Amino acid sequence: MKEETISIQGMNCGHCVKAVQRAVSAIPGVVSLEVAVGSAKVSYDEDKTSSEAIAKAVEDEGYKVVRP
Repeated sequence: MKEETISIQGMNCGHCVKAVQRAVSAIPGVVSLEVAVGSAKVSYDEDKTSSEAIAKAVEDEGYKVVRP
């Protein structure tokens, strides 16, 4: 199990939070998810998904994942 906190640009309201929650929670392998405006804390099974897949789901919703 891996846990990551990702920074997300472009989120500014509850609708944004729900959109990211819906997109990321639909990914097989995501076990736990906490989303707030500007970030998401995700726990996932590395055998079933990756941080790249999670970032793609966020970006497909129209937000930008900020990578360190």
